[in-house]
Amino acid sequence: MIKKRKKENCSQKLDVGGPLRYAIYGFFFTGPLSHFFYLFMEHWIPPEAPWAGLKRLLLDRLLFAPAFLLLFFLVMSFLEGRDAAAGAAKVRSAFWPALQMNWRVWTPVQFINVNYVPIQFRVLFANLVALFWYAYLASLGK
Repeated sequence: MIKKRKKENCSQKLDVGGPLRYAIYGFFFTGPLSHFFYLFMEHWIPPEAPWAGLKRLLLDRLLFAPAFLLLFFLVMSFLEGRDAAAGAAKVRSAFWPALQMNWRVWTPVQFINVNYVPIQFRVLFANLVALFWYAYLASLGK
């Protein structure tokens, strides 16, 4: 993409607004919320509880994922300078397809994460997958 822009117009500068918005979202929302959610899950559903892995997965997929995705669209709309009506329109058009894809992509990832990854590495593990996930979400904005 950088090469393409370079060929089209040598004086055109690289847009850093998009990556900056994602960095702000990751630093202030993704990291802290994920960290505390994993701690909450570990406390509320201890590993020795019956069906702990399934309960954790369901809690993540059915409660955390939709709320977190909604927060993503709202915060990104705000950071992009959109008004509330434009943000709501974006949520209406993109939320359901993104949530369905989230369930497809993240369910196996989160199964591994909440059941096999030590708690101190769960946010890191999820962030590695999130690099590709946010690329998908960014493509919804185009």
